[in-house]
Amino acid sequence: MYDVIIVGGGPAGATLARLLGDRMKVLILDQRDLVATPGSLEKCCGGLLAPDAQVMLARFGLGLPKAVLASPQLFAVRAIDLATGQERFYPRNYINVKRESFDRWLISLLPPGVEGRWGAQFLDFRRDEKGVEVSFLWQGKEKNATGRILVGADGAQSGVRRKLGHSPSAGLYVAVQQSFAVSKALPYYTAVFDPAITDFYSWMIPKDDKLLVGAAIPAGPNVLSRFELLLKKLGNHGFDLGCSVRRQGTSLLRPMGHGTLYGGENQVVLIGEAAGWISPSSAEGISYAFRSALVLSQALEQGHEGAFGRYRCLSKSLKFNILGKRAKSPAMYWPPLRRLAMGSGLMSIDIIQ
Repeated sequence: MYDVIIVGGGPAGATLARLLGDRMKVLILDQRDLVATPGSLEKCCGGLLAPDAQVMLARFGLGLPKAVLASPQLFAVRAIDLATGQERFYPRNYINVKRESFDRWLISLLPPGVEGRWGAQFLDFRRDEKGVEVSFLWQGKEKNATGRILVGADGAQSGVRRKLGHSPSAGLYVAVQQSFAVSKALPYYTAVFDPAITDFYSWMIPKDDKLLVGAAIPAGPNVLSRFELLLKKLGNHGFDLGCSVRRQGTSLLRPMGHGTLYGGENQVVLIGEAAGWISPSSAEGISYAFRSALVLSQALEQGHEGAFGRYRCLSKSLKFNILGKRAKSPAMYWPPLRRLAMGSGLMSIDIIQ
């Protein structure tokens, strides 16, 4: 029997496995093969480490290897309101990374005792007084494993959360991202606002010899048409996007209130985006993945009994942080307030060419 079975090998799951692996028997499952030859597992993600994520790397005592970094490193955000034509630059530092390389690096840090089942598809779980039996597909066969605690770290469309009967009823978006080959990209992160496209935001991020253009759009039948409208409007705004290389999509869970945030129950615990731990104002999730993994590892320091109650108590600071960001979101996403904020020029900077 395992002490902990983790479904999902992204930043939340990999970090939890790393923190527990020297003192507990841990099994981690992921649909991707994160130890095989790289090149085909890129997550639909901008791949920027915001200051909060940088703080967590510092707390963990970790430094990023050169192979994980993409260029350029970014120190400014260009905000564009396509509906009003307003533009502002704001100082903000990001570490630009290759997301697949970043995920593989986190897996490389796992202690030798952590067992991984890569290319495994989670199917279901069954609980009893002894623990949790997990079923999954691996190497073409259905397998079973038993653990004292099951952790869902499997993202916005968490299969573990769904099996708990607590799929979120609101806040589900689709993140669509298309990469374009460019000879030279502008050296800043661009945030684009337009209510005709989304009530959230769109982005442009330089990544080595490519430009990533993406948008978080409410889930529904018109996601792709709204994304095409974004590309058209960017072209009309003067952006020459060049040759398209690849288009990706993934689900994104934007916390809309208490109902979106759900940490699980008893022997089944959720961390990262599976629990709704993601910024409702920026969709930044890596810092919350790190923080929720750390909180759960602390809750397990006293053993399995009562761990969920301790996790729920320790994660209150995460909940208050997210709800606070939700409360201030109207300044960014309600068009009249955004117009006033950008028009004031408060906290903006001038770019010297």
